[in-house]
Amino acid sequence: MSLIRRAEQKDIPAILNLLSQVLMVHHNIRPDLFKPDSTKYTERQLSALIENDLRPVFVYEDDEGVVRGYTFLVIQENPGSNILTGIRTLYIDDLCVDEAYRGKGIGRKLFEQAKDYAGKIGCHNLTLNVWEGNEGALQFYRSLGMVPYKYGMETIL
Repeated sequence: MSLIRRAEQKDIPAILNLLSQVLMVHHNIRPDLFKPDSTKYTERQLSALIENDLRPVFVYEDDEGVVRGYTFLVIQENPGSNILTGIRTLYIDDLCVDEAYRGKGIGRKLFEQAKDYAGKIGCHNLTLNVWEGNEGALQFYRSLGMVPYKYGMETIL
């Protein structure tokens, strides 16, 4: 039976594979920023993240017990800010579904799980970033009801 659960140390090889898929999506869009053939986190960094309750990692495990997707989450607060209210935000640092399994509802399940988790821990909102040029991700998140709340802009010199 498929399920979404907290990531465990045994999931690291599968997560690293998915991280490399995500990196290549970004590298193909912005090779000036993203190195090919790498991952956002090392095995050691992943091991620490998996144990960090302020940065929970969840995986989607299919009926055969194989990890086919993940979400990296970050609990954000603004204590002591002069300008920001004290709301709690759940930031989706990364969401990935194995490229061979996209379009099967796994991403939607991971997103809904993150949204439910945010509600359970008292968050005001759920946020994420999408790179310009990643139209598939943009359409996906819009289909889930997400709307822009800020823009990052640049000038390349």
